[in-house]
Amino acid sequence: MIGFLQQLHPVAQALLAGLFTWALTALGAAMVFITKEIDKKILDTMLGFAAGVMIAASYWSLLAPAIEMSEGQSVPVWFPPMVGFLLGGIFLGGIDKILPHLHLGFPIEEAEGIKTSFRRSTLLILSVTLHNIPEGLAVGVAFGAVAAGFSSATLPVAIALAIGIGIQNFPEGLVISLPLRGEGMSRFKSFWYGQLSGIVEPIASVIGAVAVIMVKPILPYALSFAAGAMIFVVVEELIPESQRGKNTDLATLGAMIGFTVMMVLDVAFSS
Repeated sequence: MIGFLQQLHPVAQALLAGLFTWALTALGAAMVFITKEIDKKILDTMLGFAAGVMIAASYWSLLAPAIEMSEGQSVPVWFPPMVGFLLGGIFLGGIDKILPHLHLGFPIEEAEGIKTSFRRSTLLILSVTLHNIPEGLAVGVAFGAVAAGFSSATLPVAIALAIGIGIQNFPEGLVISLPLRGEGMSRFKSFWYGQLSGIVEPIASVIGAVAVIMVKPILPYALSFAAGAMIFVVVEELIPESQRGKNTDLATLGAMIGFTVMMVLDVAFSS
């Protein structure tokens, strides 16, 4: 697989990786054809798992390479990661304030963003779509960084990130399609809208890769930006949602397992 990807342009690599993560979202959404509901304990564990993967990916696949790339620049080593990380959080925070959406398990009265007359199902879809944006950006930036030639930005590391994001996308597809089914949608519509929430990932992947290839000096900022955006999603959405059902021990265990899986992937692929 690595040999095949090495023959492709980094933007094409990012597109394929984005399509892979989208496919895992669709696979999770397809579970609606098998079952109509999932045990709340399993759901909270899955959400915790997704949070753990994103936290680990934010450091090993994004922040650590950004810090290395910042060495030897005219600014302090900590400056690009700090600025990029904070801007990523601010950017997602801005979208969070504007885009109408509803967190899983919350009553429609607690919908966030601009007030609209959107149905509950639409708000749920928009919520998952929101967290897929930074995931797609992270994958795209990681593959675009390979072209810069830094030792910490390698194709295996970018592949490990895509695999990790893809794995945690499976429960994300599941946690959107099953609630839609519970809202009264048909199985096919629940699957369709569940997988559609992941369509932003290949789009964001291509945008991220193109941006860092065209403007290489922004690379450490871009990597940190993606990390900050992902951490915002984890703290703002995934962790609160996983803890809301009072299954705190299971959600925490899921987060630790997710963190470990992503850490192992990154270290194994980079060695």
